Amino acid sequence: MTSSASRIDTSRAHPARVYDWLLGGKDNYPVDEAVGRKLPALARDAARQNREFMQRAVAWLAGQGVDQFLDIGTGIPTAPNVHQIAQSVLPSARVVYTDNDPLVLRHAQALLGGTPEGATDYIMGDVREPDAILEHARTVLDFDRPVALSLIALLHFVTDDQDPYGIVRGLVSALPSGSHLVLTNASSDWAPDLSRQVDEAYEKAGIRLALRTWEEVARFFEGLDLVGPGLVMVSEWHRGEDAPDPEDTASGVYGAVARIP
Repeated sequence: MTSSASRIDTSRAHPARVYDWLLGGKDNYPVDEAVGRKLPALARDAARQNREFMQRAVAWLAGQGVDQFLDIGTGIPTAPNVHQIAQSVLPSARVVYTDNDPLVLRHAQALLGGTPEGATDYIMGDVREPDAILEHARTVLDFDRPVALSLIALLHFVTDDQDPYGIVRGLVSALPSGSHLVLTNASSDWAPDLSRQVDEAYEKAGIRLALRTWEEVARFFEGLDLVGPGLVMVSEWHRGEDAPDPEDTASGVYGAVARIP
């Protein structure tokens, strides 16, 4: 685990802490709660559904034998997390977490409580600096074998002028054939009025947001092999016999898993 002298800025909201508040967590500050309270009520449902998608995706991947995970934009630890799910299926699974919030670093000890057979590590890093993340990840993960790259609820905080598609292409190109991309992005085309409300709430807090259409999210998966049912609302992905509640279908977050050829 890397160390950091970064201090937590409690005067400004941070996406990871707003997300923690939406999930009912306690590791946030009044500035984060203030943003959360300005969001439409469905934002809490969207956060929960997004989290449940992550859990199903990781369990599915581990069930396919994927035992290495690079999770960028980890957020505040909320059990079960990636390593807990993966190692419950494959005890030898190895997981590297990355986030740019110092508060997450303070909770890294909780993240590092994996199985003796596996490995769990954390790096303080930003997806906008992917080379540094990859350099560290290679010290824990074997890039000659498949790796699952997880970008959950992250890229809607990377605006188009920051080259999100280039960032994802660069990360994907570093992974071997048989790896997977797991990605979710909040949508701007499911409910325009609510989307504007979400955008304005974050903007007033100094957080730039990039809500995207289905077509724009689909661009992240160009050249990859989507796992069925493809790019759908996160509440609809891989439910099996567990059909989603009708109220869960309009989460406003698209998600998919894709295999790297």
